[in-house]
Amino acid sequence: MNTAAVPPIAPPVLAPPAAAEGWRGLVADWSSDREAFNVSWGKAMMWIFLLSDTFIFSCFLIGYMTVRVSTTVPWPNPSEVFALTVGGAEVPLLLIAIMTFVLISSSGTMAMAVNCAYRHDRANAAALILVTAMCGEVFVGMQAFEWSKLILEEGVRPWGNPMGAAQFGSAFFMITGFHGLHVSCGVVYLLVVAFKLLRGDYEASGNYQIVEIAGLYWHFVDLVWVFIFALFYLW
Repeated sequence: MNTAAVPPIAPPVLAPPAAAEGWRGLVADWSSDREAFNVSWGKAMMWIFLLSDTFIFSCFLIGYMTVRVSTTVPWPNPSEVFALTVGGAEVPLLLIAIMTFVLISSSGTMAMAVNCAYRHDRANAAALILVTAMCGEVFVGMQAFEWSKLILEEGVRPWGNPMGAAQFGSAFFMITGFHGLHVSCGVVYLLVVAFKLLRGDYEASGNYQIVEIAGLYWHFVDLVWVFIFALFYLW
């Protein structure tokens, strides 16, 4: 009886798949690793974008505070500039308070939308996202009213104003305008996500993380407004 050891059979060597060329190859290379540090690429890229936006808003607000403390001309009183006349009496910061309430409330509806999305309740998730987008539209509409009142009635311009320091107009329009642009883009973003939810685009994969990623952007926009509200309107 032959007791010689039978040499192990080597596994077949599989040829590597042919690499795709052009844009398909580039997309395949970038999508081959879908997670980094246990975080999806979509969420990681959103955090990187928000971090870069944090630097921009920080520069704007630091520049505003530097100008305000260094100017020798009296700075306009926000309580008087942003007052609304109700029943013959001027109510300071009434419009700003309503704007803040609407935007902060939208964070709650967005958080509920994320919860519904992860429970695969796409109908309620889409409805809550639409409510969030509506709050954003209301906020932008009130901001447009605020701008028109300052420009047409108060005579505020980016290069000057009749109420005090000339830098007030440039700081106001730059900071609130840049934030309003973010809110407007966020409204479009949310409408697209809600439409795709209703159409069932995420049902096949079962991955509803896109709703959470959209929520990260919206919560960031709300958080930035808190700082603008505190430093520009209350200071």
